Amino acid sequence: MTKAIIFDTDGMVVITNMFSVKFCEEYQVSYEVVLPFFKNEFQPCLIGEADLKEQIKPYLEKWGWKKSVDDFLEYWFKAEHNIDKRVTDLIEKLRLVGVKCYLATNQEKYRTEYIRNQMGLGKIFDKIFSSAEVGFKKPQSEFFDKVMNEIGLEKNEVQFWDDTEKNVLGAKDFGIDARQYRNFEEFQKEMSSLLTES
Repeated sequence: MTKAIIFDTDGMVVITNMFSVKFCEEYQVSYEVVLPFFKNEFQPCLIGEADLKEQIKPYLEKWGWKKSVDDFLEYWFKAEHNIDKRVTDLIEKLRLVGVKCYLATNQEKYRTEYIRNQMGLGKIFDKIFSSAEVGFKKPQSEFFDKVMNEIGLEKNEVQFWDDTEKNVLGAKDFGIDARQYRNFEEFQKEMSSLLTES
């Protein structure tokens, strides 16, 4: 029986509006100029080994950003502040019938805090597992190992949902019942049977 569900953030609980696309359009910056940061300096931020504010600062001048680093992060996080209330409403119902609900996300520390506090997801989920705090990213087995140790349930008691195939495959390899999130309707159908069982 499923006792807990682990949810992905962007593309599932949060409707994906890529900040980088919005920024490039609004500030007329080529995506090829922005992309190297996310492929390189941003990556250690995701596992807590580097500070986003320090890593991004040298890039802002190249990108034509005239304000502060903090202003840039605020612009970024607000651009991606778009919760799918249909999903969070279902999560509330699941928790009411005793199913533990967790968020598992590849995030650096500043957006993790924004998600937890400003977006209010810290109150919606039993716990948020961020790669910056765990020290590993999905789909690494070490990420799932740390999450499962903290949850304290058997693998067959947990479902994992993510819109990214490689994360789903990583969770499956680890031994969790992992499913790919494609649309709300399909997910709702799966959850309705779980709510009926509970």
